[in-house]
Amino acid sequence: MGRAIHHVDLWVSDVDKAVDEWGWLLGEVGWEVDLPGASWAHDDGTYLFLERSADQVDAPHDRLRPGVNHLALTVGSRALLDRVRAESTAHGWHELFADRYPHAGGGDHTALYLESSEGFEVEVVLDA
Repeated sequence: MGRAIHHVDLWVSDVDKAVDEWGWLLGEVGWEVDLPGASWAHDDGTYLFLERSADQVDAPHDRLRPGVNHLALTVGSRALLDRVRAESTAHGWHELFADRYPHAGGGDHTALYLESSEGFEVEVVLDA
């Protein structure tokens, strides 16, 4: 069977800032640069593309409004999850639910919840 998701396009307000933030995170969890400054690919072929729409209105992203709430990415070790947590702030990410790390999603769910400077949420899930 192939991949479950072919690709994700994220429309961002500040592409350069988003490339720095997302590029760091995606690289940490094993994605490779596909097109420099634009997209990253996973080993399964799924790719994520960042761009700014020509028609985009400069309004802040709100993950709590209709649309996609967050993306969930996987990591293979608790050590990597802890390292991403420790380094995320230096790369523009803000930790959500820090007081409940690593089980904010419940006792049997080990994950880190991050928010980008634009308000995009990413759940980094231990898949081990």
